[in-house]
Amino acid sequence: MPQIFKVGSYTVFFWANENEPLEPIHVHVAEKASPNATKIWITSKGKCYLCHNKSQIPDRTLRDLMRVIEARSEEIQARWLDFFGEISYYC
Repeated sequence: MPQIFKVGSYTVFFWANENEPLEPIHVHVAEKASPNATKIWITSKGKCYLCHNKSQIPDRTLRDLMRVIEARSEEIQARWLDFFGEISYYC
């Protein structure tokens, strides 16, 4: 589970096994890594698109987290490409 960064008590991370074929770029966010972590797609323009909020992050906190993820989207894309060796986008 590659950790990308932390925002307060939340960790932004990738799962090391992201299926075959590799899913489009996304991050998971949770206080503790679990299969129920919130999933956020990263668009080709560096914006966020919420896939699901299974970790039930409160709305305001989730909006704040998504703003941080957008601000750091170039870093996330670089880390994804470095870790997985390829990148595609949901949209």
